[in-house]
Amino acid sequence: MEKAFTAALAESTKRATGRPVGKSQMRAWTNSLSALARDLREAGLDHIAVLVEYPMPHNKASSADAVLAGQHRRTGRDLFVVVELKQWSEAELYEDDEKLVTVPGSRKEYETHPAIQVSNYCQKIIENCSAVDGHPESVEGIVYLHNATRQSVAGLFELALDHNVKLFTKTERSAFIDHLRGRFGDEEGRHAAERLLNGRIQPNEPLLRKAANVLKGRDTFILLDQQQEAFETVRHAVESAFAANTKRVVTITGGPGSGKTAVAMELLRYMTQARRRTWYATGSRAFTETMRRFVTGSDKELKNLFKYFNDFANAAPNEADILIADEAHRARLKSFDRFRPHKSSDRPQIQDLINAARVPIFFLDEHQVVKPGEVGTLAAIKSYAQQLNVRHHHVPLDGQWRCGGSIAYDLWVKRLLGLGSEDAEWDGDAPPVPWEGDETFEVIVAESPAAMEAILSDKLAEGWSARMTAGYCWPWNSPGADKSLPLDVEIGDWRRPWNAKSTARVGDAPPSHIWAISPGGFGQIGCVYTAQGLEFGWAGVIIGPDLLARGGRMVTNREGSKDRDLTKSTVTDEQFDRLVRNTYKVRLTRGLAGVVLYAVDAETQEFLAELVSPRA
Repeated sequence: MEKAFTAALAESTKRATGRPVGKSQMRAWTNSLSALARDLREAGLDHIAVLVEYPMPHNKASSADAVLAGQHRRTGRDLFVVVELKQWSEAELYEDDEKLVTVPGSRKEYETHPAIQVSNYCQKIIENCSAVDGHPESVEGIVYLHNATRQSVAGLFELALDHNVKLFTKTERSAFIDHLRGRFGDEEGRHAAERLLNGRIQPNEPLLRKAANVLKGRDTFILLDQQQEAFETVRHAVESAFAANTKRVVTITGGPGSGKTAVAMELLRYMTQARRRTWYATGSRAFTETMRRFVTGSDKELKNLFKYFNDFANAAPNEADILIADEAHRARLKSFDRFRPHKSSDRPQIQDLINAARVPIFFLDEHQVVKPGEVGTLAAIKSYAQQLNVRHHHVPLDGQWRCGGSIAYDLWVKRLLGLGSEDAEWDGDAPPVPWEGDETFEVIVAESPAAMEAILSDKLAEGWSARMTAGYCWPWNSPGADKSLPLDVEIGDWRRPWNAKSTARVGDAPPSHIWAISPGGFGQIGCVYTAQGLEFGWAGVIIGPDLLARGGRMVTNREGSKDRDLTKSTVTDEQFDRLVRNTYKVRLTRGLAGVVLYAVDAETQEFLAELVSPRA
């Protein structure tokens, strides 16, 4: 019975995440869920519903081990108890840090205190699920260390109390049973479970609006699992570096929508409130100027927090306490500005950034390296840290907040483009697979660019944001004598302009650096540099002749590109291939709710249509 249940659970998890379940996870389910089931039976709570591996709203990569659903014994209202199950026999605080835990025998040096983990799960459900609207008290959190004794995890109890989370070990097993028995009434739990499962999920607040509220002290990002671990790693590194009067370097890696910017913004809020000298820098004009204009507003003090990588070319050692280097994959070999020599350096740019802060934090996605000369990689950062004899920490993120939280879509795109994955059973040699669908994210293949534009126009009318992007496969001319944008992107009878090249408005078209979020940007076709790091409700992607479907796979075509940075003789065919695939990865993962595809090449268009809507 247990084997059949865990096998079914493993299959369900693989369908939801696209990842196979390992033997250790199967053992954890068998041991922990058996212990929980035994205790529920002894408590006389066979009638309550148990939601196993309940996925967090907007992020299927994070799930609560179990959510117990029933009715509150005293109030009669729905009650949801989030239970984090741990098999630990013992655990202690890591370097006396109450928020980090080290577990003997674990492959990880440390992990976030489970009380923080379950507290964040509860908050995520409260903020997003209509089943608990107006009744935050209906969600409670428990950590159950069913193999540990109170003495073997003694250091963990204090923080649990601070987060209003109950922590039980096998020493308190009878107290755990009594606690549950005292919370739940005698009514069947399946109706409460159905209300939670079938209720409305509150849409994610747009990143820029959320970031603005966070920086102004009106909100916080709820960080889950690896996101919280990344935050705690940085916090601990900062405290340790100051205590020892030394430096630390932290690198946080993850794909589009994995929560890198959310972690970065939460760090910026926390560190500035702690009175640390903190700056937030990127190598992207579009991203930085968008943050300055739409996140900080007219607040000059907040605006000064946002810098460019070049701004630290000649910084004094440890001029900053904290330097958050977002979009670090865009780091260049060296900082250079021919008009401002003080923003140029003979040293590697990554080395300049490490030099500039006591704790530099790099956020990057190597699949978003889209231009020759971009050298921001995990290996490069680790190498420079070693050369400078600075301790380096790495935290990978594999969550998914964008693309409807669909891990399946992210993996589908990687397979479509032949990009390997660190955490799946396949690599870049695996062929594309049909899109099996996901209720949280929609993929559409339009019959023409005009049909794509019509679909996206309808989404705009519904209140979504929407933008169209394309491969750089058409000329890009400057405005003529009439000061209007040339209609360079021509596909049959359909013609549209690229986004403005300049930092000034051209007619109704916004400046290039705010095209992605400014009113009036929908009428132009965006390039990868104006879209990178940003997001829309719906993304339209025109696949040009630089990427073709041939023989069941996507291949790159140098002759189809008009991007002189990619087609110049110093760029090898291998580099061109990787950069083109990366640029389409960026374009295809900008959408929050859906993506509309159209390929100029007929064979490629047919291939996409077959993958997305296969014939019966």
